[in-house]
Amino acid sequence: MNDRMLTASELVAAYATGELSPIEATQNALQAIEARDGECNAYTLVDADGALEQAKASEIRWRDGNPIGLLDGVPSSIKDMFLTQGWPTVRGSKSIDPNQPWDVDSPVAARMREAGLVLLGKTTTPEIAWKGVTDSPLQGITRNPVDPSKTSGGSSGGSAAAVAAGMGELSVGTDGGGSVRIPASFCGIVGLKPTHGRIPLYPASPFGPLSHAGPMARSVDDTALLMDVLSIPDHRDPAALAPPVASFREAVRRDVRGLIAAFSPTLGYVDVDPEVAAIVAAAVRALGDAGLHIEETDPGFADPKSAFDVLWSSGAAKLLDSFPPGSEDRTDPGLRKVWELGRTWSASDYLDATAERAALGILMGEFHTRYDVLITPTVPIPAFEAGHNVPPGSGLSEWPEWTPFTYPFNMTQQPAISVPAGKTSAGLPVGLQIVGPRHSDDLVLAVAKLLEEVRPWAAA
Repeated sequence: MNDRMLTASELVAAYATGELSPIEATQNALQAIEARDGECNAYTLVDADGALEQAKASEIRWRDGNPIGLLDGVPSSIKDMFLTQGWPTVRGSKSIDPNQPWDVDSPVAARMREAGLVLLGKTTTPEIAWKGVTDSPLQGITRNPVDPSKTSGGSSGGSAAAVAAGMGELSVGTDGGGSVRIPASFCGIVGLKPTHGRIPLYPASPFGPLSHAGPMARSVDDTALLMDVLSIPDHRDPAALAPPVASFREAVRRDVRGLIAAFSPTLGYVDVDPEVAAIVAAAVRALGDAGLHIEETDPGFADPKSAFDVLWSSGAAKLLDSFPPGSEDRTDPGLRKVWELGRTWSASDYLDATAERAALGILMGEFHTRYDVLITPTVPIPAFEAGHNVPPGSGLSEWPEWTPFTYPFNMTQQPAISVPAGKTSAGLPVGLQIVGPRHSDDLVLAVAKLLEEVRPWAAA
């Protein structure tokens, strides 16, 4: 990111004084898309005319002193996994026909419209958001704007790349195993996976209890503001939580000095790149110097990847079985393997994995009776070469093998945020993950805000 990029909070402050208009901000975002998206491939759809119409309406509201929300007129995007009225939602798949009625807004799209955000377009995703990088046979490879030879991460890599490159101040992604936090870490932005059900989903995700929606931004304040927009219940999601008892934009200012944080550099079983480990450790020391009590300890669970694989592949197979005949030949080859694996599980296998997920949640619940938050690296490695599902030469075969810090907390449904912690000697961003007890989204944001204050250079 460069110094000329404004955050959403700075934009609306400029709208209020008349120093900048939503039309100018939207034009700037569209110019950034024109200049950078040919290289990054963050967008699968851009609606410039529609965005400018929305911006004109917002400008009138600001001129009349009647904005409809604290993010009115902010240029934003939405991942191509969310139904969005008037735009196709093909989810990165050649098997979904774009030429059909698209007359329903998902809860996420509906809340963004109601709050006056300017929707620029839809961002890229791997097919049905199945992996930790962003590429697909339909939409090609999405690259990291920090270094286009590297992956943006995934599956919300299009959203992360768009925000990091100034192609819109905000975006909303999905996270079923790390898909908001992984690309946030790789691209040097903030990405929050809130408590399951905090942001309503419709239609229900095939990944069920693993799946979350999450805001992505260039600051913690902006992330909190977008949470206030997205956290309104929707009757179409039976798992949706009750409305928050207080605003996230206020909670982010909470004084967290004196709270107890567990720092687990490896979760007890993860191999971490030495440079990533050093950057995260330095950021944790800064939090300690700022008044957070840090204790280095592991939560005490073994890698739950086997259970995650059952839950993940079962959900993928259930969705893909509904695709039209011949879809297997059009599907991402890696996803075909997941499809085939998912078909092998029995109901008993699925229930066993669900029981393991529940046990992990209970363990973490007990852990948080002693520690207010858990801090880890977000990803154990920096971004690697684009166009690969795993780092070339690593000997790994599946994307969860290099994302061991993220998917456990989809299984437990806890809030977890990735915040920039610094950069490698090659200039690649490194993220720090903050995990809190279920329903403590406000606390996670507040600790993230403290890190942002004591390490502001990390996001520069």
